[in-house]
Amino acid sequence: MEPWGWCEETWRQRVGKVRAGRSLKPASWKGGARCAVALSFDCDHETSELVLGGNSIGRLSAGEYGSRVGVPRILNTLKRNGISATFFIPAVSALLHEDEARRIVGDGHEIGIHGWIHEFNSILAHEVERELQCRAADTLERVSGQRPLGMRTPSWDFSQHTLQIAQELGLIYDSSLMADDDPYELLGDGVPTGIIELPVEWIRDDGVYFNMDLQSALRPQMSPMAVLDVFRREFDQAWGEGGLFLLTMHPHVIGHRSRMFILEELIAHITSRSDVWVATHGDVARYLKEMTATPTL
Repeated sequence: MEPWGWCEETWRQRVGKVRAGRSLKPASWKGGARCAVALSFDCDHETSELVLGGNSIGRLSAGEYGSRVGVPRILNTLKRNGISATFFIPAVSALLHEDEARRIVGDGHEIGIHGWIHEFNSILAHEVERELQCRAADTLERVSGQRPLGMRTPSWDFSQHTLQIAQELGLIYDSSLMADDDPYELLGDGVPTGIIELPVEWIRDDGVYFNMDLQSALRPQMSPMAVLDVFRREFDQAWGEGGLFLLTMHPHVIGHRSRMFILEELIAHITSRSDVWVATHGDVARYLKEMTATPTL
């Protein structure tokens, strides 16, 4: 039946499957900070093409750039500034670049689940999605030595079973959904789950401004300076509201010579304020659990 023919019970069930619960925005952040900043990097690398069949050697090489050039530039920039960040890594990327995963953890950063091969999780059968997520978590732990605390789905979407799988894995946070600017608790069928959502948004993602596809009309539409302006304004408003500024970047996108200044200047702008806490996603989630602990968390 088409959606306009649904009964009320059906559309309410669809809407209520995964929903935003109570806000977890604290009165203040760790150390009395006014604003929290969580920088993240999705190390998709070759999996962006592999998940489509892996037939384009050109697109595979563009993904390889992310590991070969982008990640080292990012890690060096973070190290110079004393910044900790979160790297969401498809397990296949970690297996292709094991030294990278170990260096990320060795430099004091967090690793999070980002699927097995950047699969489209929201269209998978329950047992397939679960097996891939569990295998990904185990692989990341084996390669990096760090057990993931959270996940970001490759498609920034949930299937009917994703939340349940996250609970089974014992994850404390997700960073895939968009119901707020600030953290909130996820509800599953109206029931509090204890899982913290650290929300993303396409506005705060470098890929939407710079990605291109030779075979389509998809072309970059904004200059690096314009993208920096968007990110800086998002941070300034988060600081003004005492909230969370969460940014998603990709090594094969932000890591180019003409774009790295965006990250560098943004970090300089953020750290020019003394009342900002820059942390990994896992550290933010742990802090929120401490601050908002109830029997449901």
